[in-house]
Amino acid sequence: METGEKGRLLRLRMWAGCALVLFSNLVSGQIRYSIPEEMAVGSFIGSISTDLGLEPKRLVSGKARVFTADGNQYVGLDKEKGQLVVKEKIDREQLCGDMSACSVSFEVILDSPMELYRVTVDILDVNDNRPVFPENDINLEISESALVGARFSLASAIDPDVGVNSLQKYTLQPTDHFNLNIQNGVDGNKNLEMVLQKALDREEKAQHHLTLTALDGGKPQRSAVVKINVVVLDANDNAPVFKQRLYKTSVVENAPKGTVITTVSATDADESNQDVRYYFEHATPTEKALFSIDTESGEIKLTGDVDYEKYKQFKIKVQAKDHGGLTDTAEILIDVIDVNDNAPKIAIMSFSSTVSEDAEPGTVVAMINIQDLDSGDNSRVTCSIQLNTPFKIVTLLSNYYNLVTASALDREDIADYNITIMAVDSGSPALSSNVLLSIKLSDVNDHAPQFEQESYNVYIAENNAASMSVLRVKAADADWGLNSRVSYFLVDGELNGAPLASYISVNADSGVIYAVKSFDYEQLKSFKIQVKAQDGGSPPMSSNTTLNILIQDQNDNAPQVLYPVQTGGSVVAEIVPRSADVGYLVTKVVAVDVDSGQNAWLSYKLQKATDRALFEVGAQNGEIRTVRQVTDKDAVKQKLTVVVEDNGQPSRSAVVNINVAVADTFPEVLSEFTDLARDNNYNDNLTFYLILALAAVSVLFIVSIIAIISVKIHRWRQNRLFYKSAANLPVIPYYPPSYSDGTLQHMYNYEMCGTTDSRMSDVKNIRPYSQNTLGNVSLMGTVQREKREVEDTDLLSEVRLLPRSFNCSLCAQVICGPS
Repeated sequence: METGEKGRLLRLRMWAGCALVLFSNLVSGQIRYSIPEEMAVGSFIGSISTDLGLEPKRLVSGKARVFTADGNQYVGLDKEKGQLVVKEKIDREQLCGDMSACSVSFEVILDSPMELYRVTVDILDVNDNRPVFPENDINLEISESALVGARFSLASAIDPDVGVNSLQKYTLQPTDHFNLNIQNGVDGNKNLEMVLQKALDREEKAQHHLTLTALDGGKPQRSAVVKINVVVLDANDNAPVFKQRLYKTSVVENAPKGTVITTVSATDADESNQDVRYYFEHATPTEKALFSIDTESGEIKLTGDVDYEKYKQFKIKVQAKDHGGLTDTAEILIDVIDVNDNAPKIAIMSFSSTVSEDAEPGTVVAMINIQDLDSGDNSRVTCSIQLNTPFKIVTLLSNYYNLVTASALDREDIADYNITIMAVDSGSPALSSNVLLSIKLSDVNDHAPQFEQESYNVYIAENNAASMSVLRVKAADADWGLNSRVSYFLVDGELNGAPLASYISVNADSGVIYAVKSFDYEQLKSFKIQVKAQDGGSPPMSSNTTLNILIQDQNDNAPQVLYPVQTGGSVVAEIVPRSADVGYLVTKVVAVDVDSGQNAWLSYKLQKATDRALFEVGAQNGEIRTVRQVTDKDAVKQKLTVVVEDNGQPSRSAVVNINVAVADTFPEVLSEFTDLARDNNYNDNLTFYLILALAAVSVLFIVSIIAIISVKIHRWRQNRLFYKSAANLPVIPYYPPSYSDGTLQHMYNYEMCGTTDSRMSDVKNIRPYSQNTLGNVSLMGTVQREKREVEDTDLLSEVRLLPRSFNCSLCAQVICGPS
């Protein structure tokens, strides 16, 4: 028998598996499957990979999982295969009781991005339960005077299966005195009565033994048997009769104990049996724990705590029995009235505690399920969050909500949010609950580093030490972590053909700027360089700042004297005629300083002089002038020492020595000049070369004059011979009395004084040396003299063309002789 039943169950499950409806409906992310109850753990239910178009790798990467509001998970998910499987053995009767439609609903949730799918699995009934009678034996006491047609209520069998697998029929054996009457109750159950068909005779037979069998409609069919023992009593002609066959009443959940639910009443026409007793017939343990009945008054009271969320309705059978053993049955239908005693229950199905700040509006942050066990308005829930946040609640399905981003996020503005999910029902008074979600924004590299200044002026004193730090630049990045880590670099470039890195370097971590080399203001006064600040994001962001490098001058150069030129053995002298007026410009000291600013401001002062009362130097222009009239007592040889000093701190200076000759004649100057060269420790060779040069120029000039005069005389003599031959006159050479042996006498004196300042130079016109000489010259001599004057004029022009730097006062004395 047992082996046959197991085989029958196995065949039924195989049939159910073959007839499994894998996919029945897909609406708004919902699918439905059907499976028989009692399937083994691990059994296949359906392939969501196929039915929902979800690849197994998407289920794995999305961390797919099954979520149920009550926490019971009968169905599991095999992510690698994309299949739903039985996770826990399902007993339909335990899960749904006597409800014909039984199903398990749950959600499949995926993350990154969040997705939600509703899955419903219908549990098909399997005939795994046999009908069961409340008692193994039924004892009835029936009066022998009971009329044919009298009814006797019997305890119905209970079969937790549903549909065709539930209780279908009863059989009663033997049927010589009784048969069965089956009536459908108001709740759909079958009420069983035994009807008397043949009068009883106690004296004929005092007891009757019957067998009642209950059969379901499953295949194979299951049954239950109960023994009925009928004891025949004497003379009780009327059975109790309830005033109502059905009593309908209600009770508010959480009503206090002792509350009267209702009162049942039955009457008995027999005078001797009017004392009727009331009993619960076949009451379940739960019904006995919650309700009680007064056997005498029929009053039904509440003895326990009624919870609408557990039991919404009770159906209790009541039996009225007289002393003669006759009974009647009525049914009580108790409806439980809901009270708003349950606050909404918030379940976070999926939650991303970290959200990227560049998340698009509408990005799902959390999936929320809210259940209220109450009913009607008491279960109608409103879900909301606080205002003034970049998030909002979106209704997904019934009792399902999504927390999504409502606007753009900025971590640099607000990095963390505490979002309170509030659920309020519509009861009176309303009940509510809330859940706090802490959301942290993850940083995105959306800010470039920013320097404190767009440009920096960096001052570096020249002659600085190499590797000296000159400035520290700093850039701040509003991002966080690696995105805010700033590194500093020089922007590539060249300066004077060399890379900028050979002048300036920067520490990549600290932003300290270093001078790579020592700078010289006289070579490089300023230049520009760009520093780039780059963060560590991916991709990195950067910004630039400009460094204006300004080299500051230091007084590291002494003044340089350009004029008069100083040589080791120079005996060049400036000549001051004794006739010079006060303020006569002797010469000018010209000096420069390659430094700048006050370091290049030069001042001149006379440090030492042979006669301090005769000369002075301009403090600003370096001009040396006489301060008084020159006298015969003044020494011919004057030596001046001029100091050129800059304005730096500390100051630097240069010294120039100037020789001045106070004289009117060249021999006087020459003698003193030679002494001057001997007195001074000048270079003898240079002095010799100077005198030799002057002598050579003088000799060359004299030779040129002699040559010119010789040519002129030769031409004159030729002309004379021509005239004499033409006139047949003898040749009589004539020489002016001033000529001797053809040598040019000192007929004229040219006086020219020149200085370095053209404004103080002086050239005097030609004057005759002796008026008597001109008076004795003949007409021919006059002609010759005029020609000679023209030639002398040309010679004077040549002298005037000598360079200004040439000391004309000396050369004029040499060429022309003393006045």
